[in-house]
Amino acid sequence: MTRSQLHDMVLGLREMGRKYANIHLHVKVREVFIVTKPWDKSLVVQTKILAKWLLENGYNVYVYVQKDFETNPGFMGVEKEAALDIKADQPGGKLGYWTPEMCATRPGGFDFVLTLGGDGTVLYASWLFQKVVPPVLSFALGSLGFLTKFNFDDHPKTLSRIFGEDGVTVSLRVRFEGSIMRSIPRPDGQSDAERSLHDELVNPDQDVDTHHPDGTCTVLNEVVVDRGPNPTMSTVELYANDEFLTPVAADGVCIATPTGSTAYSLAAGGSLCHPALPGMLVSVICAHSLTFRPLILPDSMVLRVGVPYNARNSAWVSFDGKKRTELRQGDYVTVVTSQYPLPTVQYRMDNKDWFDSIRRTMNWGDRVQQKA
Repeated sequence: MTRSQLHDMVLGLREMGRKYANIHLHVKVREVFIVTKPWDKSLVVQTKILAKWLLENGYNVYVYVQKDFETNPGFMGVEKEAALDIKADQPGGKLGYWTPEMCATRPGGFDFVLTLGGDGTVLYASWLFQKVVPPVLSFALGSLGFLTKFNFDDHPKTLSRIFGEDGVTVSLRVRFEGSIMRSIPRPDGQSDAERSLHDELVNPDQDVDTHHPDGTCTVLNEVVVDRGPNPTMSTVELYANDEFLTPVAADGVCIATPTGSTAYSLAAGGSLCHPALPGMLVSVICAHSLTFRPLILPDSMVLRVGVPYNARNSAWVSFDGKKRTELRQGDYVTVVTSQYPLPTVQYRMDNKDWFDSIRRTMNWGDRVQQKA
């Protein structure tokens, strides 16, 4: 390859990255999935208003809300109220109730997701759709707003534009896939005290199975391995692409997506990272070391965090704060980039949403101006 060809290839890859950072879609919406902040009774009214608007405005959509609303006195009767307001020449919508099991059995069955709440509600929506995720539009009705951009009072104008000819611009948020791997007894009878996690991961015996999978989760923010209820810090080992990186003596390790860089990773001392940057952020939680610094690694890497066989205590892994599971000696968790990103609807077309968010929610860059 000549220098000129290499230059053209690099420019082409950069242009492709810019093109796919924000994608414009014209979505044919037939089924709308509404996720309301769980246990927040104050949002029942907004959910009813939104569902009623979708049912009565001639879009002929099937609107799904949480199963809990089926018996909620503040929500009941919305379908009848919408039927009274539908014009004679317009088709009416239908109302249904979703459960988490429905999201697992028919992941591609919904065309659009609307969330009412804060960033936690968006995380919950991401958790529901472990595989394919429809475009997600988030109305800001919670505390923080890194992911929630849209004002609920403007929902008629916003949705009319999106469901009409204007379409929608989405940003693809990287998600990670975390898999728990359990140590299994060796067929040759070798005891755990004689085994080495380093050897089994870096120089594996292809003829001997040392581990088996025990569950996989897709996360939007982070995978965290920590000490759990143990009174002392955890001792784990960090690997990247079958290469041993470092032992970690600390309260834990946080492996975050760029989206998660404003969450637990930030509290652990990790860097802020723009969501369009493909990377894996590795931060140690309360490290018992003066030398360990946060890392930003390529998102093409396969990361493993394991508990060595000679570790004093076990460790615990969590996925976006959920499904907390113990990792015993010899177990490890694998973290890779998921093939199923989260498409979030952009509020602004110029890709400045993220900067607005960190200024608004964290007062980033604020400083008293010095006198001349």
